Amino acid sequence: MNSYSPQSLQYEPRGFQSKALAVGVVCLIITLIELFLHPTQFFRSYLFGVVFWLGIGLSCTAILMLHHLVSGRWGFVLRRSLEAAARTLMWMALFFIPVVLGMRYLYIWTHPAAVAADPILQQKQFYLNTPFFIIRQVIYFGLWIVLAYFLTRWSGEQDKTANPDLVKRMRNLSGPGLAIYGFTVSFAGFDWMLSLEPHFFSTIYGMLFVVTEAVGGMSFITLVAYFLSKREPLSEIIRPSQFHDFGNLLLVFTLLWAYISFAQFLIIWSGNLQNEIPWYVYRINHTWATIALVLVIFHFAVPFLLLLQRFVTFRRQYLAWVAGLLFIMSILDLFWLMMPSYEKAGPQFYWSDWLALIGLGGIFLAIFSSQLKRKPLMPLHDPNFVGVLQHE
Repeated sequence: MNSYSPQSLQYEPRGFQSKALAVGVVCLIITLIELFLHPTQFFRSYLFGVVFWLGIGLSCTAILMLHHLVSGRWGFVLRRSLEAAARTLMWMALFFIPVVLGMRYLYIWTHPAAVAADPILQQKQFYLNTPFFIIRQVIYFGLWIVLAYFLTRWSGEQDKTANPDLVKRMRNLSGPGLAIYGFTVSFAGFDWMLSLEPHFFSTIYGMLFVVTEAVGGMSFITLVAYFLSKREPLSEIIRPSQFHDFGNLLLVFTLLWAYISFAQFLIIWSGNLQNEIPWYVYRINHTWATIALVLVIFHFAVPFLLLLQRFVTFRRQYLAWVAGLLFIMSILDLFWLMMPSYEKAGPQFYWSDWLALIGLGGIFLAIFSSQLKRKPLMPLHDPNFVGVLQHE
């Protein structure tokens, strides 16, 4: 096991990066047609796509910090993929700029006339106003990019110098980093999603947004591990026991998502408050109820039962199917959280929603692939990783 060299563990995209970039650019160019025809719909679609893919990069950064804190065997085979996803944040910050430019098409609280006519918006104006919104986004992205920068920079230095002190540095940063992540991403959820319906109020919504991202991010990174494990030499390094660990993490995040989702529903529904209850009334009536039922079954019940089975979690192809299902359900979950803010009578599946999602996804995957090939796929000079190789 110790005979592996950095060169033998280098990732080769084999044309994937250019294909993903081409698909992303073409889809985004086509989506731009909607900007000139129906600008409001364009910005709604764009927000849907950018929030989802930003969530993948953010949640992978959090999982990376979790790995540094616990030094579990599962994390070493995911670490370079997690770092590549974290490095997308500096690029995704640029793709968030159109959201800021199109705020007036997205958020009613950016309209002075609407605020003047609504007492609730007036009460929330100290927080929901354009200058403070922009300042918060600069702070969020600044903190996220700094965390990703140092975690990936020190990891790269470890490859070159094998300095054991770098392990402690990354661990020491990851503790407060996770606290910063939880705080900022919760408030980002309030800003990006919850403020689409500013009359609604929920203190648990931020945590729900964090966990929703975690399910999508863990699903994504599990699929990446599956595809990478089909090539040598990773096919010899990544073991069934490690896929079992991935499955356990997916199970934990799935249970958290179900618990927090139900807790928010139970509290609001039993309270029957006039400003909060409509948020759920729209989402469990009409055609939206069908999507809610699909989420209950395929975002929780089916994955929960499958992830309890060892024959699923120890077999990478079976676990990849479950991860793929959860990844798709994460997209649908974000759609269910966001779109009833605009379409209360039922879902309208606009072509721009899905083209924006695919377009931004193609660009995200191209950036992810370019970052992944910059380092060996395993942190060979990490002193803890040596023990993992020997154990295997």
